Amino acid sequence: MKEQLLPQYNPKEVEEKIYQLWEKSGFFNPDKLPSRHKKPFTMVLPPPNVTGVLHMGSALMLAIEDTMIRYERMKGKKTLWIPGTDHASIATESKFLKDKKISKGDYKDKRDEFINLVNNFALENQGLILKQIRAMGASLDWSRLKFTLDKEHNEAVQEAFIIMHKAGIIEMGTGLYTIINWDVKGQTVVNDDEVEYEQGKAKLYTFRYDKDFPISISTTRPETKFGDTAVAVNSKDERYKQYIGKTYNAEFFGKKIIIKIIGDPSVDKNFGTGALGVTPAHSKIDAEMAIRHNLLSEDVINEYGKMKENTCAMVEGKKTTEARDIIVNYLKEKELLEKEEIIDQNIPKSQRSGGIIEPLPKRHQFFVKVNKKIPGKNKTLKELMIEPVKSGKIKILPKRFEKIYFNWVENLRDWSISRQIWYGHRLPVWYKTPAPSGSELEYVVSKNKPKGENWEQFSDTLDTWFSSGLWPFSTLGWPKKTKDFKLYFPNDVLETAYDILFFWVARMILMSQFLTGKVPFKTIYLHGLVRDEQNRKISKSLGNNIDPVDMINQYGADAVRMAMIVGTSVGNDSKISMEKFKAYRNFTTKIWNASRFVLMNLQDYNPSKKPVLLAKDKKYINDFNKKAKEITKLMDDFKFYYVAEKIYHYFWHTFCDKIIEESKPALAGSLAKEKLSKQYMLLEILTGSLKILHPFMPFVTEEIYQKLPQKNKQKCLMVEKWSS
Repeated sequence: MKEQLLPQYNPKEVEEKIYQLWEKSGFFNPDKLPSRHKKPFTMVLPPPNVTGVLHMGSALMLAIEDTMIRYERMKGKKTLWIPGTDHASIATESKFLKDKKISKGDYKDKRDEFINLVNNFALENQGLILKQIRAMGASLDWSRLKFTLDKEHNEAVQEAFIIMHKAGIIEMGTGLYTIINWDVKGQTVVNDDEVEYEQGKAKLYTFRYDKDFPISISTTRPETKFGDTAVAVNSKDERYKQYIGKTYNAEFFGKKIIIKIIGDPSVDKNFGTGALGVTPAHSKIDAEMAIRHNLLSEDVINEYGKMKENTCAMVEGKKTTEARDIIVNYLKEKELLEKEEIIDQNIPKSQRSGGIIEPLPKRHQFFVKVNKKIPGKNKTLKELMIEPVKSGKIKILPKRFEKIYFNWVENLRDWSISRQIWYGHRLPVWYKTPAPSGSELEYVVSKNKPKGENWEQFSDTLDTWFSSGLWPFSTLGWPKKTKDFKLYFPNDVLETAYDILFFWVARMILMSQFLTGKVPFKTIYLHGLVRDEQNRKISKSLGNNIDPVDMINQYGADAVRMAMIVGTSVGNDSKISMEKFKAYRNFTTKIWNASRFVLMNLQDYNPSKKPVLLAKDKKYINDFNKKAKEITKLMDDFKFYYVAEKIYHYFWHTFCDKIIEESKPALAGSLAKEKLSKQYMLLEILTGSLKILHPFMPFVTEEIYQKLPQKNKQKCLMVEKWSS
């Protein structure tokens, strides 16, 4: 008989020991699983940002994903769960500068030195977050650990860029109509999805350029009017029909401007006067209008959010907000301001830096062209993104997110992928120097510097989402056709938060469809946000932040995992509280105490002999087997929250409160056959329960399993056959 369980379960003593047992077994690696594990099952860990730490959202992600992978492993799948971290270029570079209290300008001519410093900083942080992931019990194949900026991934990123550029779906935007989101604080381009809109109040000003101009216009940004080249009205607006097509010479704040009156169906007749000044250089909507109507474009705001020299002496060099006040005062003095009213407005800000977003025309930026027909396919990238979801090749859980996904893809603009930062994947693009001042630029896309003189590599790096978009297949060795790539791609499941469905998930589908001709994964499982008892999003700013590592130290990883999963249905937000952690710590204790009782009553039990079972004991086993089949169906349907509740109630209220209590007299009695029947039945149900509980609560179940007296046991519970 093996040694008994200690009187009390101590997670701190058990968890580290058990994790070492798992790692030593090698079973996290599919190549080392027992021979019954044949059919592959693959997932990639959504790579956490190396500047971050484990938070409640990432704890939920790990709990769900490890539950999935442990279940599939026990079912006999050749399971591969690939770990990795994201270099998160903008966030990491910004945090490095902030933490070290240094300026990037200090490294003006020392780019390589700066990048090495940032990378060392990132890898130090990586070590911390990997330790935290282990603390959650995540059974990842650490022998395949990846980093989005490692050598292999960099080669994949460069290859992807070159292939896409050669196909003509990566292009350089050169003209003044190529408007980007410029982060004034971070001094870089950011993509549409990285712009957050802060609700606030703004003033809507109604005025005329000068006293002779026939139409009043409305705008919240009078400082941009130096760059106006047209006034747009609705094509069907009877008030302005007589002016459409005419051109006027106007004078705005001392600057002479030529304004064409255009009719466009996109103009809202009810906003302001129904007439808008068109500034093609400082609005994406206006730039599109300018292309439709063949308008000129002139930029009047620079990259630092200040007025350029082509405006006027009174505002040149001033911040846009300062210039606005000066202009409004001028309009009042000249009696050109007709109306001033407060309106609600969404103010665009950079998600990463918090800086104001200024729409600017920026030359020599690279874009993924999502509306362009792909040579040889006669389809656009948008169509490649929509097809697999519409056909069912990719299943999104819950299904309601499919409609949201389609809507986002259909409204997707070209993807801006150039970033004006150093830490990241540098563009494999070389240009001829000296570069001309105009828009034309001679450049070559290549991994290596072209032969000849005067070639310089672009200093820009790629959008982080470009590199992480390759994650499902670059982690398997692509572009090489490795053994892993052939066996494990496409991935079976992608589990992640619903709030990055567009940032990341959509781009993985785009990249995989184009570069491999396959879907990146078969099922997308979306989890929701973690909220507190008052239904508020958990955050440091609200003072309701809960550190999952603290909770693990206090209540044990199993309790934290169960608390995260119970009550958390797919795609829905969930609530967490200290009471919930305490409740599942108590459940951990219940499992331990019940198991200890059963083992204490097996001292004289011979596991080699199957006894003649009493009818009631046989029924208990049959009932459990029915329950196990029901649970297996729920697991296959991804209803983990429901399984967690069912096994909780079965173990506590049926197995402990009923079956064990009813068995006590027979265990203490003198009737050998009755006692033997009870011993066999209790051990069977306990073992089966531990198997079902294992994906949810791996530490305590593994520790108990190691003490079970059964014959033909596996080295670890994690590779035992699933109860079904």
